[in-house]
Amino acid sequence: MQQVEIYKPKNKIRFVTAASLFDGHDATINIMRRILQSSGAEVIHLGHNRSVDEVVNCAIQEDVQGIAMTSYQGGHIEYFKYMYDLLQERGSGHIKIFAGGGGVILPSEIEELQAYGISKIYSPDDGRKMGLQGMINDMLIQTDFITKANITNELETIQPKILKPSPEPLPSQKMIPKALRNLLMN
Repeated sequence: MQQVEIYKPKNKIRFVTAASLFDGHDATINIMRRILQSSGAEVIHLGHNRSVDEVVNCAIQEDVQGIAMTSYQGGHIEYFKYMYDLLQERGSGHIKIFAGGGGVILPSEIEELQAYGISKIYSPDDGRKMGLQGMINDMLIQTDFITKANITNELETIQPKILKPSPEPLPSQKMIPKALRNLLMN
């Protein structure tokens, strides 16, 4: 396999990572989170045996672009569909969901979940074709966007500059009588 170049994000990317409820298999998500971190993403890792509500609450509170999960226990269709629905319901449908299950998630189930709105379920074939860094690059590319909190913070810093009245009237304002112009400006 050829060396894959690490994708360099244009924006600050944040992920929540975890293993799903009733799943103690966290070795894979630990590897993926470390590659995410070494590729420039900030990662909030919740560990294993995490409910949908815990993961979604954390993702919203931490203003992340993506959630990365492993699921080796079965029940993944209901788990990921519920996660997607909860994000939509809470106004955070912009958060992308990525997952893998080491072959536990069947190809037909992957198709069903991705058709439902899950961004990507990585299969063992994806791992063989893309490699670990290739899968991480795919996740980073799909989450390389500005979040609501970043936009709000930027607006708060530039808004005072925009709203600050100019001491000199604009050329179009010079045609307005001075008394009326003062009334409009105050």
